[in-house]
Amino acid sequence: MNATAPRGADRQVPAWLPSWTVLAICCMAQFMVVLDVSIVNVALPQMRHDLGLSVTGQQWVVNAYTLTFAGLLMLGGRAADLFGRRRVFMIGLAVFTFCSLMGGLAQNGTWLIAARAAQGVGGAILAPATLSLLTTRFVDPIDRRRALGAWSATAASGAAVGVLSGGILTDLLDWRWVLFVNVPIGIVLLTGAWLAISESRLVGARTSLDLAGALTITAGLSILVYGIVSTDTHSWGSPETITTLGIGTALLAAFLIIESRFADHPIVPLDIFGLRALSAANGIAVTVGAALFGMYFFLSLYLQQVNDYSPLRAGFAFLPAGLATMAGALNASRLVARIGARRQLILGLLLAAAGLAWMSEASAHAGYFAHVFGPVLLVGVGLGLSFVPMTMAATTGVPVHQAGLASGLVNTSRQVGGAVGLAAMATVAASAARDHAVGASGVIAALTTGYDRAFAIAAAILVVGAGLALLLPGVPNVAPVVEKVIEEPVEGVVAVEA
Repeated sequence: MNATAPRGADRQVPAWLPSWTVLAICCMAQFMVVLDVSIVNVALPQMRHDLGLSVTGQQWVVNAYTLTFAGLLMLGGRAADLFGRRRVFMIGLAVFTFCSLMGGLAQNGTWLIAARAAQGVGGAILAPATLSLLTTRFVDPIDRRRALGAWSATAASGAAVGVLSGGILTDLLDWRWVLFVNVPIGIVLLTGAWLAISESRLVGARTSLDLAGALTITAGLSILVYGIVSTDTHSWGSPETITTLGIGTALLAAFLIIESRFADHPIVPLDIFGLRALSAANGIAVTVGAALFGMYFFLSLYLQQVNDYSPLRAGFAFLPAGLATMAGALNASRLVARIGARRQLILGLLLAAAGLAWMSEASAHAGYFAHVFGPVLLVGVGLGLSFVPMTMAATTGVPVHQAGLASGLVNTSRQVGGAVGLAAMATVAASAARDHAVGASGVIAALTTGYDRAFAIAAAILVVGAGLALLLPGVPNVAPVVEKVIEEPVEGVVAVEA
């Protein structure tokens, strides 16, 4: 890549290290970040028992991570562009690894939830740097498509592998190991990044971060989700709920005002949404996140609480979903070149929606192969096919100096969709379960009714995502876009060490 190498303390990468090591490190780091969203799901019943968590507390073990991750992702993407993608990658990885250790040592629910929130901060710094490193390192259209395919495959399979890993670790060791496992992996990746990844940044760009924007969007999303979750104890029309939702909405409105009028270098320049493909892709990412989080959360509870699966058995029950997702993602990069992002997204999202609709028909103690195996295969293949075209659409036509922004934005949209969608589906599921509970003997049937309702909502959300895919261009246009991005004048010079 033609670029001016920066002078200073940045180290040279040994010539004997092949370029695929960068791809492997970035994929593994992204895999770890995605895995940590779902790895705790199977361990939630043990966490609740050992730490005295409430039902709401269980949900916050997931959402504390998701919300800080989502709220700070865009800031992390901007930081990677300005301060050096390798440097930010290593800082994020170090924070993520340390907070995983602290979470595994938690002695009460508050400690665990706080550690998960801090872990989300590390993930928010780390995740956009992985994609930004790839999009700036692999500039050849074919190489970039292959790199994005590998990155998407590992990211897409992280959720299912997380559930399986969580089941194995929880059943054979202890729930704490779902967090401890990140520590040795993080140390290995830090060593690899130090050796194999060269530094790249924008030279001459003003190193200004939009902290006010980052804080308002993170606080706004957290309070909004808290308001939705609290409807389990306060009605939608109660003063408590109305006040909480009002504060969350006001903070999100303040975020938009800050970004459009006051921020010198906003983390989300609102004019970027003038790119139709990027806007549509981020809308689709919201629906994918909501459906993905909802399925893994509620299916894990259904298998353990309704069908009496052990954590290990529940983990293995998700294995077909992970394999199907990986298979779909690995073939997605070749298929998208033939049929285009729009058609592939419509196909993938409707397949996944069909699987969730099938899952919503499950009854109490239903057989695995009759009501779970087929649906998780459809959902896995459908979502696997969707990740690559969604990522490509989100980064197509984006200037190179906003590569970190675009990658952070699509990740943020998926996480926001997951957090808000999970909160809304959990509220509906709890309400449906209460309405159908008739005595102690009806508890299992009531839980099943609630989970089925959540699966049906997730299916409907994916149908909305397929509708948004109609806004995308009908044919792939990867190569010309990449050439345009490389030639486009930018705010600073992208500098890469040889």
